[in-house]
Amino acid sequence: MRANPERHTQQAIALRTDKGQAAIVVAKEASSPYVVVCEHAGLQIPDALADMGLSEAELHSHIAWDPGAATVAELLARKLEGTLIKQRYSRLVYDCNRPPSSPEAMRDVSENTQIPANRSLSDEEKQWRTDHIYTAFHHTVAQQLDRRSAPILVTVHSFTPVYNGHHRAVDVGILHDLDTPHDALLADAMLSSAQFDDGISVQRNQPYGPQDGVTHTLQMHGQKRQILNVMIEIKNTLIADEKSQQHYAHQLAQTIKTAVDVIKSTPAQV
Repeated sequence: MRANPERHTQQAIALRTDKGQAAIVVAKEASSPYVVVCEHAGLQIPDALADMGLSEAELHSHIAWDPGAATVAELLARKLEGTLIKQRYSRLVYDCNRPPSSPEAMRDVSENTQIPANRSLSDEEKQWRTDHIYTAFHHTVAQQLDRRSAPILVTVHSFTPVYNGHHRAVDVGILHDLDTPHDALLADAMLSSAQFDDGISVQRNQPYGPQDGVTHTLQMHGQKRQILNVMIEIKNTLIADEKSQQHYAHQLAQTIKTAVDVIKSTPAQV
């Protein structure tokens, strides 16, 4: 059954996170400094939104989540002996890497696809999604960071090789914000010590950058605490199966560990 494109304020009352809490925490008692976050991990949609007016194929495409990212993030967290926090609900319901003020938080068009259930949302509907998904998710991230004396924040995403007809000439992106030199500290060290296969293109702030509004989680948690933080983007065709997910999780873990060791060997940088 398709969601009715005629939105009603009353629907906000009916909405529930009936598939579970927004944040799924794996290894919540882990003692290493690493907190790995995957904001676009899930595909769940609250029952009240039905199918959001989309086809099954659209609900499982890259507009709804980051294919492969959740598994890579979980494997990476395990290799770093850290905690993983992943978002249960589709980013079409709420994109947890965007603030409530952003039109991309609950976008009504993604790439070339119209999202009927996000058209003409009432203030009450927006507030419900903000409170129960965005705020709840980031509260959990903050809790895990707060329980560590010197946390390291790593967020994991995947991207489609072709977006709006444009072919992206990058395989792995290492992203950071630009407000202070400290924001780039971990990214700089990772780019200098990248341990990926020959022929893999690893680039800074690609295929997105701070100018695209994608560093919200880093700003919200990394800048606030002045902790090491980085965002990783992987081409989704490179992590389409279990073997490749294991492969890239291993290479990312080695790159991150080496980078952190380099930073720690120069105490003035931390």
